[in-house]
Amino acid sequence: MRRREFITLVVAFPLAAQAERAGRLPIIGLLGPNIEGVDRPRVAAFVHRLDELNWVEGRSIIIDYRSAEGVVERAAGILADFVRRPVDIIVVAGDAQVLAAKRATATIPIVMSAAGNPVGNGLVASLARPGGNVTGLSLQLTDTAGKRLELLREIVPRLQRLAIMANFANPTTAVEVDFVEAATHKLGLDTIRSQVGSTDDIAPAIERLKGDADALYVCADPLLNTNGARINAAALAARLPSMHSFRNTVEAGALVSYGPDFPASYRRAAELVDKILHGAKPADIPVEQSDKFDFVINLKTAKILGLEISPSLLARADETIE
Repeated sequence: MRRREFITLVVAFPLAAQAERAGRLPIIGLLGPNIEGVDRPRVAAFVHRLDELNWVEGRSIIIDYRSAEGVVERAAGILADFVRRPVDIIVVAGDAQVLAAKRATATIPIVMSAAGNPVGNGLVASLARPGGNVTGLSLQLTDTAGKRLELLREIVPRLQRLAIMANFANPTTAVEVDFVEAATHKLGLDTIRSQVGSTDDIAPAIERLKGDADALYVCADPLLNTNGARINAAALAARLPSMHSFRNTVEAGALVSYGPDFPASYRRAAELVDKILHGAKPADIPVEQSDKFDFVINLKTAKILGLEISPSLLARADETIE
C-alpha cells in the first residue's frame, strides 16, 4: 500500500473505532460558556440525543463537561486541558470560545453547538464549506436583531431612545451592536451604548441610564447571560424594559426575549458529533442555521413596569411567564 493511501485510510477511520483500538471510550470535551445552571438544560438535551443515538455516557462514550462560568478568559485553560487529555471531539458554544478552541487545536474536530457569526468571525470559511476542523450551528443572532427591536417597540410604544448593553470583549458583539443601531436609526430612534466588561460594571452602567433611556437591549454574551438576574433587577429598579436573546433571562425576570431554541441546537450538535464519530470530517459538514426561535414574555415584569401586552402579541408568544 502506498504511504498516501495509508494516511487517507487512517484519517477516514471512524473516531469511535480509533478510540476503541486505543483501549478507551471516545471522549467528548463539552465546554459550556455560562454558569452551570444556565447551561444545564442545554447539556441535558445534548446528552439525551446522544443516548438516543446509542452513545450512552459511561458505557459507549465519556463526556467531560466544563463550565467557563461566563468568563471568556477561562475557556483557553479548559480547552488546553481538553487538548492535553486528549479528547476526541470538542463541543463548544460562543464565538469567542470557538475561536479559543481553534487556537488550541487544528486537528481535534470542533462542533459549535451555538455560534452567533461564524463566517464573520473567521470560525469557518463559509457555511456550505466550513473547511478546517470546525462545523456546527449558526444562531443568526445578528440577522434577528431587527426582529427583537420590532418586538420591543411594539411592547414599548413610547420607545424613543434605546440603550444597548454590550461586552465588546466578545467578537460577536460589535457586529450585533452595528445591526441594532442601523435598525434603530431607520426607525428614527436614538441609541446609547452601555459597555460592560465585568460583573461589577453592570449595576453602575444601568444606574447611569436612569431617565436617559426608554428601554434596554442586552446583546448576546456569556457574561451578560450569566448575570441575567443582576441585569434584570437593576433594569427594573431603573424602570427599563429589557430585551434579551435567551429565554433563561426572561425566566430570571427580564421582560422579553427572542432568540434560538438552545436545547434544539444542542440536540442537533449531538447528531453532528455522531456523524464525526462515524468518520465524517468537520470540513465536509455544512454549518447549519437555527430554524427554531422562541418569543417569551414575562407578564409579571410587564405588570411591574406598567406595560400592557396586546392580545396579538400574546397570541404570537411561544411562552408567557406569570
